[in-house]
Amino acid sequence: METVVSGIRSTGNLHLGNYYGAIQNFVKMQYEYNCFFFIADLHSLTTHPTPENLHGNVKQVLVEYLAAGIDPEKATIYIQSDVPEISELYLYLNMNAYLGELERSTSFKDKVRANPENVNAGLLTYPVLMAADIIIHKATKVPVGKDQEQHLEMARTFANRFNRLYKNEYFPEAFAFNFSANLVKIPGLDGKGKMGKSEGEGNAVYLSDSPEAIRKKVMRAVTDGGPTSENQEKPVEIQNLFDIMKVVSSTETLKHFDNLYNNCQIRYGDLKKQLAEDIIIATTPIRERINDIANDVDYLRKVAGLGAEKARESAGKTIREVREIIGFRRF
Repeated sequence: METVVSGIRSTGNLHLGNYYGAIQNFVKMQYEYNCFFFIADLHSLTTHPTPENLHGNVKQVLVEYLAAGIDPEKATIYIQSDVPEISELYLYLNMNAYLGELERSTSFKDKVRANPENVNAGLLTYPVLMAADIIIHKATKVPVGKDQEQHLEMARTFANRFNRLYKNEYFPEAFAFNFSANLVKIPGLDGKGKMGKSEGEGNAVYLSDSPEAIRKKVMRAVTDGGPTSENQEKPVEIQNLFDIMKVVSSTETLKHFDNLYNNCQIRYGDLKKQLAEDIIIATTPIRERINDIANDVDYLRKVAGLGAEKARESAGKTIREVREIIGFRRF
C-alpha cells in the first residue's frame, strides 16, 4: 500500500478552504492508502508563537481534523514535535542542502519581502524540514497545492542527493497527488485570492465560526455596483462568491442567482444572505463535533498518544537505517 503524507501548520482554526480543498480528500484517502497526517507545530516556530498560542493552536487543529472526519484508527494523526526523528533527519538533510538553492525558493523570497525583520534560518531551511516530514515515512504521494509544488520538487532533490551521496537507492521520490480529479479551491471573501488565515481577518470562514460570525463575515464580503449589461463576465470578487456557492449551495440555488446576475436583477444582499445560511448548514455538523471533541481531553490525549506511537514506529525504522547508511554505528 502506497504511503501518503500531508500536514497543516498549527496556526489555529481550519477554514472552508482547508476543508473542501484538502481535508475532504484526506477523509477519502485514509481508506485506500497508508496515511500520515500531521500538525506542523515545528514549522510554526518561524513566526515565534507564544507557548500558550502554540499549544492552543495544536489542540484546535487536532480537534478539527477529528471533527472533519479523519479517523485515528484508519490514518496516523500526529503532532510533528512528538516525533523527534523528524528533527534528526532534518539535521542530516541540512548538511547537503546548499545556500543558493534555498535562497532561490519562491516562498522564501516571498517571506523575506513580507517580513524583512524576521528572516530567520527556519524560513530559509523550511523546504528541508518539509522534505524530512515526507521522506521520514518514505512517502510517494503528497497532497499539495500549486504553492507547495516547488517545495515538493526540492524534497525529491534532497532525497535523490542523499541516495547518490551514499550510493544507496533508499528514499523513493514523492510526487504531488490529489485524490479527486479536480482539486476544489475556495476563494476568500476579500475579493482577492484563495481563502487563508494569513490573508486577513475578513478573508476566511472558519469551521468553528458561530452562525452569527459567518453571517457578519459574508455580509461584509467585497462586491461591486452590480452588472450593467446582460450576461456580462463576473468580476473576480463576484465570481468568488459564486465559486463558494458552488460548493455549499444546491444546484438550483446557484442557477437562480446566476440567472438573476445575467439578467441584471441581482441583489447582492440577497445573494450574501443565502450564501451565509448555506455555509451555516454545511458547517453545523462539523462545528457541533468540534465543540464535543474539544471538551474531551482524555480522548484528545489518547489520539495524540496513539498517533505519536504509530508515527515514531515508522520514523524510527527510517532513522535507524539512515544512520547505518551514513556510517553512524555502535562500537
